[in-house]
Amino acid sequence: MNSLQTALVLGVIAFCGLPQVALSQSNTKVALDPKRAFSYLKKICDIGPRVTGTEGMEEQQDLLEQHFKKLGAKITWQEFNIRHPENGRNVVVKNLIVTWNPDETERVLLSTHYDTRPYPDKDLRNPKGIFIGANDGASGTALFMEMGHVLQKLPLKVGVDLVFFDAEEIVFDAQRDPLFIGSTHFAQTYVDDPTTPRYRSGILIDMIADSDLQLFYEQNSLKYAKPLVEEVWGIAKELKISAFKPSVGYEITDDHLPLNSIAKIPVIDLIDFDYTRGAKGKSFWHTTGDTPEQCSGTSMIKVGSVLIEWIKRQK
Repeated sequence: MNSLQTALVLGVIAFCGLPQVALSQSNTKVALDPKRAFSYLKKICDIGPRVTGTEGMEEQQDLLEQHFKKLGAKITWQEFNIRHPENGRNVVVKNLIVTWNPDETERVLLSTHYDTRPYPDKDLRNPKGIFIGANDGASGTALFMEMGHVLQKLPLKVGVDLVFFDAEEIVFDAQRDPLFIGSTHFAQTYVDDPTTPRYRSGILIDMIADSDLQLFYEQNSLKYAKPLVEEVWGIAKELKISAFKPSVGYEITDDHLPLNSIAKIPVIDLIDFDYTRGAKGKSFWHTTGDTPEQCSGTSMIKVGSVLIEWIKRQK
């Protein structure tokens, strides 16, 4: 690509409101595609609920394994058993680890959860209805599927692991059932098994497809990994991605807590917890309204562009 062609491509990217990180330093096009990312989100949601240990989750697991194998990644399943919180039956929990540049000892961790809540328990009209989990579950999963197209082409200087946590919220009774089962198991395995790859740092993403995306500093992330928070938001500022707001927002309990407190990996959480619409601020979190219609591929790519640029800067 000559300089004129590069300028034209960058002009199109700027016109469309997408960051110029869509081109690699070698001018080889490795663009994140918002339409393709959104199509992945819809494909996941078309499966229906993806509750831990169900047929829907198994279908999603097959989809992800086939997708990343085609892109040339190494696939590892971290499998263990738990008791179903309602009936006590055995449930198989499966964390998915997608590995790029597997021989590199210096590694970074990107993670998300890929299970859905059993029911939309915050839905005032139908708390036992069908929960699709477009933003809360599918958004991070779909973005990682999209990022795979870029990661396979990047000349990585570190190893990169995409980790999909299962059983983040297999919760039937919010007062009784534990959260973050998959990430807690992952963190404990990391501590107990010295052969597990060591991570210098990591980023968790959750609920990043809101069409009105606003990502504030998360308080626990500041507590455990303030320099990484500042680095990531600094990258967003350089890329002129205004959805990253450099001010303190919510304090969130999420999968990054066991990664920090048990595994001692400095991990931050990128999450837009203000998942609302309208003058009255109707929330779609854990309701039947968490559907693809409330989500945006462009929002997902804003987050993905920052993540890719962060990866490119790892040496």
